Amino acid sequence: MSDPQTSRQSGILARIERAGNRLPDPAFIFIWLMLVVVAISVLASFFGVQAVHPTQQMDDGSPLIIEAASLLSAENIQRLLVEMPTTFTHFHPMGYVLVVMLGAGVAERSGLFGAVMSRAVKRAPMALLTPVVALLAMVGNLAADAAYVVLIPLAGVIFAAAGRHPVAGIAAGFAGVSGGFSANLLPGQLDALLFGVTEAAVDTLDSSWVMNIAGNWYFIAVMTLIYLPVIWYLTDKVIEPRLGRYQPADGDDTAAAMAEPTSSEVPETIDERENAGMRRAGITALLVILAWVAMCFAPGTPLINEGAGPATMQPFYQSLVAGFFILFLASGWAYGSASGSVKSHRDVVRMMSEAMADLSYYLVLAFAAAHFVAMFNWSNLGLIFAINGAGVIQSANLPLPILMTLIIMLTASINLFIGSASAKWALLAPVLVPMLMLLGISPEMATAAYRVGDGATNIITPLMPYFPLILTFCQRWDRNFGLGSLAATMIPYSIWMLVTGMILAVIWVAAGLPLGPGVGTTYELLQP
Repeated sequence: MSDPQTSRQSGILARIERAGNRLPDPAFIFIWLMLVVVAISVLASFFGVQAVHPTQQMDDGSPLIIEAASLLSAENIQRLLVEMPTTFTHFHPMGYVLVVMLGAGVAERSGLFGAVMSRAVKRAPMALLTPVVALLAMVGNLAADAAYVVLIPLAGVIFAAAGRHPVAGIAAGFAGVSGGFSANLLPGQLDALLFGVTEAAVDTLDSSWVMNIAGNWYFIAVMTLIYLPVIWYLTDKVIEPRLGRYQPADGDDTAAAMAEPTSSEVPETIDERENAGMRRAGITALLVILAWVAMCFAPGTPLINEGAGPATMQPFYQSLVAGFFILFLASGWAYGSASGSVKSHRDVVRMMSEAMADLSYYLVLAFAAAHFVAMFNWSNLGLIFAINGAGVIQSANLPLPILMTLIIMLTASINLFIGSASAKWALLAPVLVPMLMLLGISPEMATAAYRVGDGATNIITPLMPYFPLILTFCQRWDRNFGLGSLAATMIPYSIWMLVTGMILAVIWVAAGLPLGPGVGTTYELLQP
């Protein structure tokens, strides 16, 4: 890295990396934060910190006073120890994530996700190669890890085969998969995870609120369409010209070897089985979708509460978690049975078990996060901070668009050091969600604003778990490509995705557009 600018960028990233590496694991961050909350709760209780609940009253009609509760009180110590299993198993995101991932694990391990992404990229017209890679990368987030390990390196291979710089393809894929982490055309496991945390935060103000996995559907779909031209323009007009024409090193036949597999490497019979699997998976997916449509419109309508007013569609929204589970499971099984990756039901059970094994770290993190959220709620600190914080903002007359921008910037900054989307949201949601609800912003809009900041800085922090893997992909094509090179390549994507995402969020709030089916940007607390 002889270039001074690159060296400077490497130095900055190195300092960020060293600072981030000194942070404990996110699970232990929650443990330390529990101790901090305990200390604050004791002090707040001692000094009589309190707030007036905005919606609830006492039996005699007097205002309900919310007082800070010490977590070292006998009642709260008993609650912590006696209810520990319940606190963990009733953590809102747990059931949603586990159910969706059971189905997604089969679709991923059967090869369906990889085949769909590979085929879509390989068949893309050369003139549309970049937008196809970017779109598939964002939609590929439904496949979780498969998008990182399959689509991103494949994009480099396809770019090389087209006579373009392979690192530009990797950059476009990385920007879509990780920078556009929250953008998608369909809801998926990330929606289930984030809205589970949101539901836990909303419960402090409105226990009747029920999460809708499609609550950000319109927003993330439009975000996908906004990010697509951004990635396209930056890749073709900024990144690839800077990289220059790709010249393999002397004796390096990587491009030729990886661009097009020979017929001996991909036998015709394998391709035929893959085609049969794709056809069978497509038919199966269509049947699942038609079944859900039938349950909404056929006689009896089990997914519609007729005459329930605003809650008429609520069973349908709540059924989407099960819907995605069945869709991924059935289509993955159908693909595998035709392609040969699934020979019996035992293979399906094994794939589901492996998907659960991949979530082992998440379960540890969820245990710590569940108790942090629960203790924060028991102390009443979150609700008191939210009420008082909303009052300060209201008295300062801070415009909501500016507030949304600050929240997005806060999320993007924290994301440089804490990569887990669920960990960050579990930290921020208990305060931000109730505070914004008191200001008239819906929990769904608070979640959407968080998602904008959460994705944009993924691609520039070495602390992102897949950052070293992407660097390895780049070094397969350019041995001298270093950490600073990758960061410098991805910074334009990060900046423009953050800027356009913030503009989109501000416009959405200002225009009051629906975020998903039956979900708006505003919220009104029901008075007793």
